Amino acid sequence: MRKHLYGFLTLAAVWFGSLGLLQAQQSTNSAQSSDQGNSPSQDQNTTAPDNTGTNRRDRNPSEPTADQQKENNSDRELARQVRRALVKDKSLSTAAHNIKVIAQNGSVTLKGPVNSEQEKQEVESKAAEAAGGADKINSEIEVKNKQASSKPSAGSK
Repeated sequence: MRKHLYGFLTLAAVWFGSLGLLQAQQSTNSAQSSDQGNSPSQDQNTTAPDNTGTNRRDRNPSEPTADQQKENNSDRELARQVRRALVKDKSLSTAAHNIKVIAQNGSVTLKGPVNSEQEKQEVESKAAEAAGGADKINSEIEVKNKQASSKPSAGSK
């Protein structure tokens, strides 16, 4: 008799627990959908990411891309050293850590966006140091929001 009672109580506990999880999941889903619907101003202020121009540029056969990097040991080691120098610097942004590093015939091409002109210079400097000189670096780094940083702030006149 006790075995049946314990079995019944266990079954009831599992059933009520499942109902509670189902209810919590439905509450979360409805909260997310209402959050998305209640903020039209946020959608108007956010621009959709568009890298169509960058993709067109990279289709040009004369533009170095990561898949063109040679598989020889010296270029792979050079790219590894530059990448390690960038990732090691924790003061750089995630964007700077994600710069594309392409080594070809002893020179390095850097591509991608960074947050500021200062960060661009830091990335180029670290890459030059790791590569053995600034003459081995071809920088195609772009500064995000270049227009926003050159505009005067609302408080200044």
